[in-house]
Amino acid sequence: MARKGILSSDITRAERKPPAPSPQPRGAVGALQSSLTKLQESAVQEIDASLIDDAGVEDRLGIDGAAQAQLRDSLQTYGQQVPVLLRPHPSKPGRYEIVYGRRRLMALKDLGQPVKAMIRQLDDHDLIMAQGQENTSRQDLSFIEKASFAAQLLDLDYERQTIAAALSVDLPMLSRLLKVGTAFPLEVLRKIGSAPGIGRDRWMVLVKALDEKGAMSRITAWMETPDFITLTSDSRFEGALEKALHKPKTPKQAATKPRTLRAADGTALGDIRSNTKGVTLSIPARTADGFDTWINDNAEALLNELHDRWTNERSEGH
Repeated sequence: MARKGILSSDITRAERKPPAPSPQPRGAVGALQSSLTKLQESAVQEIDASLIDDAGVEDRLGIDGAAQAQLRDSLQTYGQQVPVLLRPHPSKPGRYEIVYGRRRLMALKDLGQPVKAMIRQLDDHDLIMAQGQENTSRQDLSFIEKASFAAQLLDLDYERQTIAAALSVDLPMLSRLLKVGTAFPLEVLRKIGSAPGIGRDRWMVLVKALDEKGAMSRITAWMETPDFITLTSDSRFEGALEKALHKPKTPKQAATKPRTLRAADGTALGDIRSNTKGVTLSIPARTADGFDTWINDNAEALLNELHDRWTNERSEGH
């Protein structure tokens, strides 16, 4: 199921091609300019957080509020120790786009503090590669976040080899990521969240469960219920799997009570019960005084007599 990635710069296939190199000054002037550019890219600068826009592909499926608060408190107490990576905005002079470090940027915006950043000249292809390789080095990125990241790149028409290189995985592993990542609308994955305790095998079970008729509709309907937002991300996954596997049960016919058959004097002769499977006659041996045995011996003749009577009555009715 195709979904659109979150791109602030509307990357297209043509835009992803590296721009043609502009003529470079030669000699000492060119060497000096090149050295200054490299120094600028490696230097850490302080940038006003309000000048930084989002870019690249969405790599986080929801933000853990407690973890984000902890990061914000750490930045407030100890300051920003690790810079984020930015690139100059391709169409808005004086502004920048975030390559990686989104959680730090969010926390620093909340604190009203400038952002320590390295700034590099990156085309859209290099931006995706840098973001992907940064993701690979992070131990807290869950399986589904990697799968979603890969699926968004595929939606943007990136070649599989490029996506595999960005995530530092081989092609077979990329195929597994894409099988899961492309099975869900991005909005559904956002609502479930990162599900850090759920690995590939469990996600594959859910993908298979989507083959059940109405599975995705049951999941999305359940996501609109008040109880959904109170669950952890892992519990949301488990709930989605339960809804996907649910098969509507055929309503059972209410059990009918047996009807007691009585003799002319009111003595109970036996019980008769009717249900979808047929009619059952029960004559308890302990109170039958041999009547049960007699019925058993003469059942065929009695049943034939009753059948003939029923046939005649039905014929007369027509």
